[in-house]
Amino acid sequence: MPHSLFLGSGVVQSRLKDFDVTAGYVEATVPLGSTGGEVEYRPSIHAIRGCMKYSIIELALSLFTFALFVNSAILIVAGAALYEVPGGADADLFGIHKLLSQSIAPAAGLIFALALLLSGTSAGIVCTIAGQMVSEGMLNWTIRPWLRRLITRSISIIPSIIIAGAVGKDGLNKTLTASQVVLSVILPFVSAPLIWFTCLNRYMTVKTDEPSEQEDEVEVTEVPMRNNLVTSVISVIVWVIIVVMNVALLVLVGMGKSS
Repeated sequence: MPHSLFLGSGVVQSRLKDFDVTAGYVEATVPLGSTGGEVEYRPSIHAIRGCMKYSIIELALSLFTFALFVNSAILIVAGAALYEVPGGADADLFGIHKLLSQSIAPAAGLIFALALLLSGTSAGIVCTIAGQMVSEGMLNWTIRPWLRRLITRSISIIPSIIIAGAVGKDGLNKTLTASQVVLSVILPFVSAPLIWFTCLNRYMTVKTDEPSEQEDEVEVTEVPMRNNLVTSVISVIVWVIIVVMNVALLVLVGMGKSS
């Protein structure tokens, strides 16, 4: 999801400050953002390296353990339960629920519906937090937490209720498909600046204070932290693949060959 990129970048900020405060590099009273002319917190090179190592380990464990097995289980169960079943090839969410209940057990359909409910709730939370970070960091616009939650939940839930009441299950399923297409198309536009910035030392250079040879003085040094060549090339290749797949998706949708 495109908004997850903003969430991942924003969540790590408090982790950086906690590292520096625990290590004694900064005072706990230093604000994360510039407020009222006060000195803004700048993470130390030690916090950046420590949190980057932690984030890489965390991401690798989540992708290659929990996410891998869950997604594999979904594909295996769907393939075993719906293969060569009449209506299984082009079934929507409602159809999949019905087929799972009939081919496996009613409990399978209930678990599928519960998983959709929990994933929707999780996506709503991610959107709310990401929207908060975008509005506060880019627009300098802050509102009360309860009002933010009310607005974001209303935007996500009310249109679904209206669509379901107006056009029924078929319209709701088409709307869901369209939303996924929109998110997929937006992804290259959101990830391109991220890849561009992280591949240039102009944006990825960290200034740090190092002890100087002279007593009671420090020397400001610059540490380049851009992506290495291999990471940059892989990132660009993956981005190009996503763009090509999105173009193919839009063409198929326009020709009516993709649902």
